[in-house]
Amino acid sequence: MIALRQTALGLGVVLSMVFLAAERQPARGQEFSTKAEFSTKAESSTKAEQSVKETTQAKATSALSDACARANFRVVVDVGHTVDVPGAMSARGIPEYAFNLELAKDVKQALLDAGFSQTVLLITATAPWAGLVERAARANRMRANLFISIHHDSVPDNLLKTWDYDGQEDHFNDDYPGYAIFMSNDNGDRAGSLLFGAFLGKELESRGLHYTPHYTLALMGHRRRVLVDAKAGVYRYDQLIVLRDTKMAAVLLEAGSIVNRPEELELGTEKRRALTSAAVAAAVADFCTARPQLSGARAAASAR
Repeated sequence: MIALRQTALGLGVVLSMVFLAAERQPARGQEFSTKAEFSTKAESSTKAEQSVKETTQAKATSALSDACARANFRVVVDVGHTVDVPGAMSARGIPEYAFNLELAKDVKQALLDAGFSQTVLLITATAPWAGLVERAARANRMRANLFISIHHDSVPDNLLKTWDYDGQEDHFNDDYPGYAIFMSNDNGDRAGSLLFGAFLGKELESRGLHYTPHYTLALMGHRRRVLVDAKAGVYRYDQLIVLRDTKMAAVLLEAGSIVNRPEELELGTEKRRALTSAAVAAAVADFCTARPQLSGARAAASAR
């Protein structure tokens, strides 16, 4: 959960082939041969057309890939919270920071494997609020192209229920599973943040994960947020320091609810982390490719 709870622990080209009719009709005895030749030519033309189409599409894909210089694109993967201020406590008594760290490490590795060799795992021991300012400042000094803060969700304390797990009293809420993505309108690259959030939500959804809508509900009180992208699950949270003070595109990902007992078990598995990490890597690749187009649109708008 974003709110802290102290605890120990991713042309068609169409060719027209024009066949000129013969100046004279073929003799009847030649008709079968002529039709056969025409069929052969048509088949050959279709194959040639398909080959040209595939070649053109490959060139277009290559051009888009070239637009993303992955080796020069720096992503900062921020591990939410700290060892001493570990965030929310899961339904089974595991601190959020433990989930954040494991997922962030997997996300970093997925990005390295995808060719984003300048990816940085950001860990700080400085407690809020100074620690949040420090995270944004470090990302700015690194001149990162993208900032992703990794978290896991909870609910307001008044929505928690009590249960006994392994002889210990813990708290849960099974009502609101799913991820959530946050961006700030005050971020240095608002349009980029929103675009990356859309890419990330699309990739998560394509892998069978779904966002939680509970941030739109009145029961969330002062934690209620505006849903700015209802397809991707992107919410607006202007006041978040790590999103507001970063100069590059930035989002905060709540990867799922650790107070939801069934989802907590999933979030602790390598399979779920792999799904989320693959989604992040695909979204980063999409964003990296789209950035030149986004910059061009900004330049055109400024020239008007």
